[in-house]
Amino acid sequence: MLQLPHQPLQVAAVPPQRSPAREDQAGPWHSEAVCRRDEAGLFFAPSKEPTAARLAREEAAKRVCARCPVMVECREHALLQPEPYGVWGGLTAAERRVALARRRRREVELRKAASAGERIAAAG
Repeated sequence: MLQLPHQPLQVAAVPPQRSPAREDQAGPWHSEAVCRRDEAGLFFAPSKEPTAARLAREEAAKRVCARCPVMVECREHALLQPEPYGVWGGLTAAERRVALARRRRREVELRKAASAGERIAAAG
């Protein structure tokens, strides 16, 4: 069997636009998403879906997300928009709301700590 030489990862070749897309700009991460090849119904609930069916569908969607090379970008997009429905980046809408609330609390705590540090430095 012919073996090809090992090709190093070309991290520098990745365009800087790999960050989450804004609403007015489709980022290149969309084209790499594994879910583009799967049924969209897996990621969004049909109306009046029974709880057991919803939980099973969401778990199946999360399994797809787990093998996706752009899961982090997708999750950040969904958190920044914020996307109100569906599974994005391995998180359901409810899980994203919790993540956003934690993020906001962390930002408030960091601002308070920074203000306290500035007051101590000024008084010092």
